[in-house]
Amino acid sequence: MTEQERMKAGYMWMDDAENMAMQSRARELVAKFNALPPEANRERMEMNPDMFGSCGKNVWIVPPMKFTIGKHIFIGEGCYFNQGITMIDDWKIEIGDHCLFGPNVTLCTTGHAISPRHRMDGMYSFPIKIGNNCWIGANVVILPDVTIGDNSVIGAGSIVTKDIPANVIAFGSPCHVYREINERDDEYYFKNHRFDEQPMREGEKPELDFMDK
Repeated sequence: MTEQERMKAGYMWMDDAENMAMQSRARELVAKFNALPPEANRERMEMNPDMFGSCGKNVWIVPPMKFTIGKHIFIGEGCYFNQGITMIDDWKIEIGDHCLFGPNVTLCTTGHAISPRHRMDGMYSFPIKIGNNCWIGANVVILPDVTIGDNSVIGAGSIVTKDIPANVIAFGSPCHVYREINERDDEYYFKNHRFDEQPMREGEKPELDFMDK
């Protein structure tokens, strides 16, 4: 088996020429993306198909950004990544539609053996999957073999070590479910601040188009 085949089968694996070549290409793309001037919004978005395995429409990434391979990342439509997103995508990272990521989030598919006798034997990689309409708060770390269900919120600073179901608020280190998202959340946007107490916008609600920002 090649090292990539070992990795995809869930075995311990090591870097080889194939993997190093993919990483080299990724570093070139990341450097080009991060070096673009602040006003080059369209140019950055046009790079998405080249950087990722797939990427939906209207995906906005604030630089700086880092990834390991790029082609193992699959992003849905309408996602927003704040500055400092790091994706260690030795293996697959799947992100659904309309997800929000706060600053300095890390998605890491790779780890090492706990035993010091085996820690230098290589590494392991398992996929990460994030559903639709998720909000991942600032400084969250999501570790290998984690799935986060649709609509869920991961609170700032959390370390996510196991699956989080859909429609919940979860936080902590390790991350745990705090409560389900409920009807009150349709009335209040933050603490005791109600949606219906906000001043009305003139005209219709604007469509969010990142390309024109």
